[in-house]
Amino acid sequence: MNRRLIRAIADEGLLPRLFPRRAGGSRDGEVSAVDLCLVREGLARESTLAENAVAIQTLGAYPIVLAGSDEVAARYAGPAARGEAVAAFALTEPSAGTDAGALSLRAEPDGKGYRLSGTKVFISNAPDADTYTMFARTTVGAGTKGITAFVVNGDAKGLHGTPLQLLSAHPIGRLELDGVFVSADRVLGEVDHGFRLAMRTLDLFRPSVGASVIGMAQAALGAAIAHAASRQAFGRPIKEFQAVSHQLAEMATRLEAARALVYSAAEAYDRHDPGIARHSAMAKLFATETAQQVIDTAIQVHGAVALERGHLLEHLYREVRAPRIYEGTSEIQREIIARDLFR
Repeated sequence: MNRRLIRAIADEGLLPRLFPRRAGGSRDGEVSAVDLCLVREGLARESTLAENAVAIQTLGAYPIVLAGSDEVAARYAGPAARGEAVAAFALTEPSAGTDAGALSLRAEPDGKGYRLSGTKVFISNAPDADTYTMFARTTVGAGTKGITAFVVNGDAKGLHGTPLQLLSAHPIGRLELDGVFVSADRVLGEVDHGFRLAMRTLDLFRPSVGASVIGMAQAALGAAIAHAASRQAFGRPIKEFQAVSHQLAEMATRLEAARALVYSAAEAYDRHDPGIARHSAMAKLFATETAQQVIDTAIQVHGAVALERGHLLEHLYREVRAPRIYEGTSEIQREIIARDLFR
């Protein structure tokens, strides 16, 4: 986890731009899905490391902005907006990934608060985050209607964690909670209504996941175009071979379609249109699947050179795989869309 990078991004004004003033940011209004998409796409074209830092920071802090009072938002999201503290979104558990409603981390009443016990896994910025938005079960057997969101300090007594290593460089880890006390004033929203907050946050972020992979894919397309123009085979540039040029045309067309879908979903979120969940799911599904195809084809255009460790496309190929899984797999996005069609 790169604290210096997070602080630098905040000092440049990018993080404050994504937060309202009441939560330490520079926006006069509330959070904007379009702005989040613009920032993530632009950063991803140049640096997946910087984009990743912004994505995780905002994901961790936004539930506090969306459901917290002005005092809570200023106290816990404000430092994240200024790059002074690192935030994390803690939902996934070993037996509750795609089926987030099955989470079992317990939150048991204790005096003027709750004791949290259980395990979280694949938590970005864990185990070193300063603030966690933690989702725990307050009512056993109630499914999605028995989950509550809490703000948990990273140095809380009873909270321990270990880092995990993934295919791509990503600050992520596992958390163990052993009777971690959280006071009642750190409940976000209403007790037993935390799942709704989690889904509301993901509806906001899913289009921006699409924007980030579009940025990666755009970088890959640019590299493929440059390579096709300069690489010689059989006495001429490979761009003159229809087998190559038509692949580039297909990549560009699909990428433009994905971008249109992403920003359409983001604009719909900002307008508070009905059917946000379906629009967000479509945007994430189509953009992440398209980006994977575009980057894979860019590697095919380059040939073996793109597989060398350190090559831009080798890097992007590793980076683009995870977005088809996190914040809801491609399969669950299709399920969300299908359910909405038959509603």
